[in-house]
Amino acid sequence: MDIESGDLAFLPLGGTGEIGMNLNLYRCDDRFLAVDCGIGFGGAQYPEVDIMVPDPGFIADRRDKLLGLVITHAHEDHIGAVAHLWPLLRCPVYATPFAAAFLRRKLIEAQLLNQVQIHVVPQGGSLNLGPFALHFIHMSHSIPEAQALAIETPYGIVLHTGDWKLDPQPLIGPRTDETALARLGERGVLAMICDSTNAMVEGHSGSEAEVRQSLSVLLRGLRGRVAVTCFASNVARVESIALAARDCGRRVAMVGRSLRNLDAAARECGYLKGIPPFLHEEDVDEVADDSILILITGSQGEPRSALARVAMDTHKHVALGEGDTVIFSSRVIPGNERAIGTVQDNLVRRGVHLMTDADHMIHVSGHPARDELRRLYRLVKPRYSVPVHGEWRHLSAHAALAHEAGAKPILIEDGDILRLGPGRAEVVDSAPVGRLVPDGGRLVPLSGALMSARRRMLFNGIVLASIAVDEAGRLRGQPRVSAPGLLDPDAPETAQVSGELADAVAELPAPLRRDDAALTDAARAALRRSLGKRLQKRPLVDVHLLRV
Repeated sequence: MDIESGDLAFLPLGGTGEIGMNLNLYRCDDRFLAVDCGIGFGGAQYPEVDIMVPDPGFIADRRDKLLGLVITHAHEDHIGAVAHLWPLLRCPVYATPFAAAFLRRKLIEAQLLNQVQIHVVPQGGSLNLGPFALHFIHMSHSIPEAQALAIETPYGIVLHTGDWKLDPQPLIGPRTDETALARLGERGVLAMICDSTNAMVEGHSGSEAEVRQSLSVLLRGLRGRVAVTCFASNVARVESIALAARDCGRRVAMVGRSLRNLDAAARECGYLKGIPPFLHEEDVDEVADDSILILITGSQGEPRSALARVAMDTHKHVALGEGDTVIFSSRVIPGNERAIGTVQDNLVRRGVHLMTDADHMIHVSGHPARDELRRLYRLVKPRYSVPVHGEWRHLSAHAALAHEAGAKPILIEDGDILRLGPGRAEVVDSAPVGRLVPDGGRLVPLSGALMSARRRMLFNGIVLASIAVDEAGRLRGQPRVSAPGLLDPDAPETAQVSGELADAVAELPAPLRRDDAALTDAARAALRRSLGKRLQKRPLVDVHLLRV
């Protein structure tokens, strides 16, 4: 693809038209800046996938022109793909102290720490990368040190908000820097690339201070073991839970790797100063039930999470049952409804009482509702509004609000190249986009043959047959058929499938039976026919041929 120099353009490779997998590019005079690099989750739509990452092929092919990757904050959908994709990008990374501490732990696990050049930028700091002059602006969010980026270029100023809200009492860190945003608006903002997650929600997102007060009241009335699950990155929420536990005489045990990583990164950066060290999960049974609070991962129903294992009574150290309570201090990320419901059903089956944000003030969103968006538009007064970080219904609602606020909305999706200047803003081209699946140490295309086969195996199963023939292609013994999850090895129909396969091979013409490839293909076809007749499914079928 030809790249036009002498302009300013915005190109999302992930996170626009979807939730998660944020990867954004800015192009200015043939140089690129990347903002955020996050993961997405498979959920009910892709049950064969744990996590996904955006395909960075477009910028990987031009990495000699990539000046750096800037991280706005340490949420997984903005930082979680760095360890997976950095080997394809090989550029410097810029982040605030907390995001850098969080990222280092991920890079250690990926054995990349010594390769990645991480530059720590103070909150509210500035840096220059080629034609981009970047100024960080503090934004309240459900994680420390979230930053918006004011990106100054020869063609105008762009505000990239990242994730944000207007929290009057964020508890950890300062409030959103409305003064800096207003100053930016007075200078003139060409375009605002803005969070759309809650663009359909009227009113205000609420304050963390409300949750802290509510949790303290709720916990006082509970008996038995209490477990609280929340987003592992929400340091203010973790602190609120710990303080509420202290107020009612409970000690706190932390269960789950992502929470332990958060705890270490937060304390390294000076957060959670007044909170004593958390107990380890091995210590839970040493504390009386009425005196323990278990802070646990798994708020989104992740099948391998600590809470999912507790719900199935398979966790090594933690058990919950009759008279205990689990508090879901989090919202449901779209797509995770079924997984969360499964975990909650399993808990209720064990006699556990549930509390959710549907019935109690135990969660507020980290994203702006419509009143907060209106306030931001009054401060920044952008010429153009580019809604991102949301599905199409969120983007469309945001665009309508932006129009009412006096900005010209431009709706785009992943892969659109939006020229912002010079001249009128418009989509001028497109770039290839896609989703990759981390699979061990490799990245596999979600739409490729490998994941397609895995998806088919998940829903239709796999059948393996082994046949032994002599040089003339005559069978030596009965074929063996294995169909885990489809056919019981000792069931009569398994023997019937094996017999039909033997008959089909025996009836093949002699020349075909002497050709390994032709014999294998014919055996596969016969096996498919036999299975389709009995199972009304189309499993993946393979035949192992042994010539003796």
